[in-house]
Amino acid sequence: MTHSKKRFKGKVLIVTGAARGIGAEVARGYAAGGGKVALIGLEPDRLEALSVSLGEAAAWWEADVRDGDAMKVAIDAAAAHFGRVDHVVANAGIASYGTVRQLDDAAFDRVLDINVGGVFRTMKYSTPHLERTGGYLLAVSSMAAFTALAGLAPYNASKSGCEALALAYKQEVAHLGIKVGVCHPGWIDTDIVRNAEADLPSFRAIRAELPYPANSTTSVEECAEKILTGLKCKKSRVYVPRGVVLANWTRAFVNSPAAWPVIARIAGRTVPSLEREVEALGRFHHEHIPVEQGPVEQSSVERSPI
Repeated sequence: MTHSKKRFKGKVLIVTGAARGIGAEVARGYAAGGGKVALIGLEPDRLEALSVSLGEAAAWWEADVRDGDAMKVAIDAAAAHFGRVDHVVANAGIASYGTVRQLDDAAFDRVLDINVGGVFRTMKYSTPHLERTGGYLLAVSSMAAFTALAGLAPYNASKSGCEALALAYKQEVAHLGIKVGVCHPGWIDTDIVRNAEADLPSFRAIRAELPYPANSTTSVEECAEKILTGLKCKKSRVYVPRGVVLANWTRAFVNSPAAWPVIARIAGRTVPSLEREVEALGRFHHEHIPVEQGPVEQSSVERSPI
């Protein structure tokens, strides 16, 4: 990852879903750029290990993005600990396996509550702190906001909702001096993508038939660098890889009657296999789903020792 050691000097970032993947890599890059990082998630062992590796540049708080009370306490505590908040990355997210007719209600609700509700709570409780600094919030949506894909209906719905939420929030806080951006990663080399491809051969087959950039995978490091550039420049859109912008520009055509025969033909071949594979798995999420995405039992926040 290329970066200046001073580009975030004196700045503070809050990142959710910070224990692994994109969130953890963004935290490393931000600290390497001279900034301070508040890590929020519900994998305490991972959060602590990452915080220790970053030294005084980081501290961690255990909080579930589905729990508004816990998020408020964690965000307020992070702001008090570091003295300010300049950047927020609302990153926590999850996907599910299976078609609409297969999914149970709980699996659908979990995806929407984390991917949309979690972003909402992150925005809500970060706003007072961002107002004080004229800060910037980046909501992590997805290329999936532009291109619906069979078997990922809750994820598509949630990432479209995340984009719409961010664009409305952007209008609401403009007069407060807060800037807002939306990040649209394609397929990134994270646990979600690796496990989906391992669990579901049909998922790999579907991806192979899609045009660029939907058939490509981007490294976590490249994704984090794009996000860090977005933070530094307060960009309105961050596309990872850059070619994802094509999915935005062409979404009307992809969802038009002209494209439907091709989409229907691909879906007709792959959906039955996908449903059989999900049924054989006997679950709607990958095996190593983070603790923060299990059921909420109580409102709790654990902060890192000072």
